[in-house]
Amino acid sequence: MVSRSLACVVIVACSSAGAMVTPADAETRAAVELFTSQGCSSCPPADNLIGELAGDPTLVAISLPIDYWDYLGWKDTLADPHHSARQKGYSKVRGDREVYTPQVVVNGSVHALGSDRSAIERAIAQSRQNPATLSVPVTLSVRDGRLVISVPESADIRTGAEVWVWGLTKAITVAIKRGENSGKTITYHNVARQSVKLDAWSGKANTWTVPLKDLNVEGIDRAAVMVQAGTAEKPGTVIGAAIAAIR
Repeated sequence: MVSRSLACVVIVACSSAGAMVTPADAETRAAVELFTSQGCSSCPPADNLIGELAGDPTLVAISLPIDYWDYLGWKDTLADPHHSARQKGYSKVRGDREVYTPQVVVNGSVHALGSDRSAIERAIAQSRQNPATLSVPVTLSVRDGRLVISVPESADIRTGAEVWVWGLTKAITVAIKRGENSGKTITYHNVARQSVKLDAWSGKANTWTVPLKDLNVEGIDRAAVMVQAGTAEKPGTVIGAAIAAIR
């Protein structure tokens, strides 16, 4: 994954003409981040489940492969140390130091076993008890070779937040030759391949555009947007999220 700010992001007025907009009837109820590893024997059921959850239009479900199990005999071909740092950052903010695979973090605040659908649903319900969770509707569209992201004004936002775009690949199949999953072929879903910080956000209405060519890791065909309290080092509650196909 590449993590960087884009100097070429442009703030513009948003028009609906020619847009591929996230459907209004698919209001996001959760951002679900799966921390997984090709070297983890417990992860394949979670990898399958995130694929199922990715088909739910009310969820922004992404896979973030981590690298700290690479010493077990197989180097994860999709892992990035930024993912591992994000997972550890979540645990520090929560104060529980719970870092494991497969782990799901829901709406930036509650974690659950990534292979347990019921636990994930409970985590969604628990996270929604915070009124800030997904309180800001995010509009995500594609127009003229650009990704267009809009957020409305929100007087309720009193803490700092950041706006991030994640470049995703809908499905990547990997044949694993060594380690705990040796001999297995596993498909990973909505895999994070690149991230771009658009801006800090303090509650004012804004629209950003990102040229699709700047999501330049091979295979990226989807994009997710998160408006998230805190910072990359100390990620907090997800206050807005959306996902869309871009190619």
